[in-house]
Amino acid sequence: MKELAQIASAVRVSSTMAIDALAKQMKADGIDVIGFGAGEPDFNTPDHIKAAANQAIAGNVTRYTPASGTMELKEAVCRRMKEDCRVDYTPSQVIISSGAKHCVYLSLRALVNPGDEVILPAPFWVSYLELIKMVGGVPVVVSAGEAAGFKMTAEQLAAAITSKTKALILNNPCNPTGMVYSREELAAIVKVCVEKDIYIISDEIYYGLLYGGVEFASVASFGEDVKERAILINGVSKSYAMTGWRIGYTLSSEKIAKVMGNFISHSTGSPSSVSQAAAVAALTGSQECVETMRRAFEERRNYIVERVNSIDGVSCIKPEGAFYIMMNVEKLMGRTIHGEVIGSSDDFSAALLKHGLVATVPSSGFGAPNFVRWSYSTSMDNIRKGMDRLEEFLKG
Repeated sequence: MKELAQIASAVRVSSTMAIDALAKQMKADGIDVIGFGAGEPDFNTPDHIKAAANQAIAGNVTRYTPASGTMELKEAVCRRMKEDCRVDYTPSQVIISSGAKHCVYLSLRALVNPGDEVILPAPFWVSYLELIKMVGGVPVVVSAGEAAGFKMTAEQLAAAITSKTKALILNNPCNPTGMVYSREELAAIVKVCVEKDIYIISDEIYYGLLYGGVEFASVASFGEDVKERAILINGVSKSYAMTGWRIGYTLSSEKIAKVMGNFISHSTGSPSSVSQAAAVAALTGSQECVETMRRAFEERRNYIVERVNSIDGVSCIKPEGAFYIMMNVEKLMGRTIHGEVIGSSDDFSAALLKHGLVATVPSSGFGAPNFVRWSYSTSMDNIRKGMDRLEEFLKG
């Protein structure tokens, strides 16, 4: 038989999905595992959103919609983005797709030719690297360490740009670090992108989950020069606890939006009509549900950061958004814990799962060796137990 496609064969499984699947299987086998792996809110989808979906089903809103989404949802996206992020777009500049991850893929498809370079600040969400490779692009990883708050500088960006550079992927607030670029930091990065004429794919899906009075700035709010080069990625998964509904959206120039819309029409087709109706309710209804979740996440963040930094051998800096911490395990390298030699963050996560019954994600897949990501999108009770288990595990 002929060989499979080289690009497809080179794609690696998502480390976050793999850890989550393993933890769920252990639970199914009756093992008391506490999972801190998946980036998924533990809250239920708010009732008024579910009611809108039920109403859509009862009203037979169950057929194909336009490939790039309904006009009602596009208008709702424009209103929400103007109110929350102070950016102005028209419905013709909005694309609705089957989740924010699919939106990133569509953006890369619209921009990147085989061999084009895409700059990716590290630590990065594991899927970005694979998505770049899936379209034939070349990832150019720019590392931003813990001492720099895990944030790439404008100077680092400028140094990484070559004649082959097509785009930058920026995730703000960031998964896996939870860090947020200030308006001043973004202004410097945007200036470089405009001067060097490169696109920005700005994944802003966690913008509603900020803590400690930190303010969010969208890259598109810095003027028309950057707005015409930007593709904003967003969706309803994180702020509205709608991960399974699979609705994401992009905001861009009409030219880029048309290309992405054409691509959808020949690939996935329109997103779920029922999910789109639910997303309209999410974006146009009361936003108190977002604030309720945000406050809960902030309380959990404060607790888990304090606990981690009280335990010998591990530490973390305080994230400003999303629902993740990056735990530094560098001091544990070379140690033997419960008979397991810890030579990497992968070794640590495997040993903690096996002996401590706690599932975390090693950050080697995020371009951050010697760190482990914990998602605090779980109950405070689980967080307390998880921290107790971590402390007990490290005594071994």
